[in-house]
Amino acid sequence: MLPGMRLVRRALAFSDACSTAVLRSTNYVLAVTCSIIVYEILNQLKPALGERKTTVCAIVLALYPLHWFFSFLYYTDVASLTAVLAMYLMCLKKSNRFSALLGAVAVLIRQTNIVWVVFTACVGIINVTTANRRKVIQDHNNISEKESQPLKNKHDDKALNLRRRKSDKTLDDTKQCDSTKVSIHGLDFIDEVQFILLTSWHLKWEILVSFSPFLLVLLAFLAFIRWNGSIVLGAKEAHTASLHFPQMLYFSLVSAFQVAPLLLSPNRVAELVYSIRNNLLFNAIKMLLVLIFSLMAVHFFSIAHPYLLADNRHYTFYLWRKVISANWLMKYLLVPLYTFAWFCILNNLRKTQTQLWILAYFLATATVLIPAPLIEFRYYTIPFYIFMLHTHQSDYRSWILIGIGYAVINVFTMFMFLYRPFSWDHEPGTQRFIW
Repeated sequence: MLPGMRLVRRALAFSDACSTAVLRSTNYVLAVTCSIIVYEILNQLKPALGERKTTVCAIVLALYPLHWFFSFLYYTDVASLTAVLAMYLMCLKKSNRFSALLGAVAVLIRQTNIVWVVFTACVGIINVTTANRRKVIQDHNNISEKESQPLKNKHDDKALNLRRRKSDKTLDDTKQCDSTKVSIHGLDFIDEVQFILLTSWHLKWEILVSFSPFLLVLLAFLAFIRWNGSIVLGAKEAHTASLHFPQMLYFSLVSAFQVAPLLLSPNRVAELVYSIRNNLLFNAIKMLLVLIFSLMAVHFFSIAHPYLLADNRHYTFYLWRKVISANWLMKYLLVPLYTFAWFCILNNLRKTQTQLWILAYFLATATVLIPAPLIEFRYYTIPFYIFMLHTHQSDYRSWILIGIGYAVINVFTMFMFLYRPFSWDHEPGTQRFIW
């Protein structure tokens, strides 16, 4: 672990009031700060959402069980999420230097956050290129509109002309908005990649200058790896990188379960069925290939980490023993659920994001999760939040149902933590159930 949280502890150590409660209080402050950042990100991404709905979404995400539970403990999860989201917010606001600085803080808290630094830079570049494309389209539409207008008699009624110009401008703005949406979100993947690459090359010096702070953070991290000999600090033998492909499958099912009212609302189900039927043969082939690869991942790359098998304080211990490893067939029977969960997640993101953004998100999530041999739901928190911040918003009912579900889970996990302690024969002290 890099020294981010240790620096916080050292800073607090100057006070005579330094205690377990004081150390844990840092996460209370960070949790509140994180909620404010979530609210601001939603305002940046979805300004038309409205203050009330944005507030509801921010409160619901603050109740996300993994985030909520670790807000009461002194550990890196809340600080890590807060730093990453703050970095992302500053990038959305085009404050790249401050964003990169926050990215460096995020990496000091948790090494794997370097992936989200790179992802944030990629999103920033995508935003710059699409904004440039939008400006080009608007300029082109303005020129076309001027060329198409007939010459007016200079003695025409001024009031009538003024009304016409206002009407034309409103219609023109609508057309510009529609054409921009089609030009960015309507491209197929190859055209989209070509568009991003060509525009990036055209703006290469502007992009290099704007995003060089992120490059400095990346180079500093690579220098650290070279000096340390590994990305891991501490018990390197217990955290060796692996090819744990099923992590992506576990993440999809856990995430989809946590937002089931959103992904499986009647409107979303109808849209999902329509999208499948719209190109049935292609979607059937795609689903079949994903199922085959998922079965291969489960069969050849499932890993039971020694910590997972030995530590019965974690809920993943029981999920592994009672569900995934209940019998030899069970892990294969879950594969269609994993596949369906990913299909729902990606289908939801496609409504608001470009295909290149979705690819960047998928690769970032894979880079963080696949090398981790240990199944830890905490690892899913940042990719889950990124997904939720960009998901297609539904009605209040779905968000209220999600919030109620989170509250029930939080009450259960806190009850188990506080009122169901147990002891180990081989180790003194009280043990408690945690995520």
